[in-house]
Amino acid sequence: MAMSGLSAGGSGQRRGRRGGRAPMSEINVTPLVDVMLVLLIIFMITAPLLASAVPVDLPESRAKPVETEEQEPVQLSINGDDTIYIGEEIVAEAELPARLDAIAAAQRDGERPRQIMLRADKGLDYGRVMRVMGELNRAGLTRIALVTTGSDSAPAAVTGGSATAP
Repeated sequence: MAMSGLSAGGSGQRRGRRGGRAPMSEINVTPLVDVMLVLLIIFMITAPLLASAVPVDLPESRAKPVETEEQEPVQLSINGDDTIYIGEEIVAEAELPARLDAIAAAQRDGERPRQIMLRADKGLDYGRVMRVMGELNRAGLTRIALVTTGSDSAPAAVTGGSATAP
């Protein structure tokens, strides 16, 4: 008999008589999840656009993007004013062969050569870009991809322009 007074129905009746509800002890996380997903999408879109800090006016292309690898590619950029960058560091033209040789020598035996992402301003002379590609080939860096923008103003796409060893 004493147990019947402590049943769930009995406590519900007491709460009902007071006229108030017990405070809800659960947190609604749906708005938090919504905000986090929006932030994730924003960062996923903007991160590739911030990958290179060297401003280069890239040509347009309708080529399909090349699949990236687990190994980080070397970013080599030629600006509109003929300045050469490896990553974000300015490299003098006289230093370029030595720097490329150092990149090629840094590879381990049996490892595939590092991929080079070549970004060249569309206003540059074709011969200028080919001289840099010749230096890359001479150093043994033959996996070269030319970076362009999509013809429909899509984010930067990488065209499969891998050169072959002579």
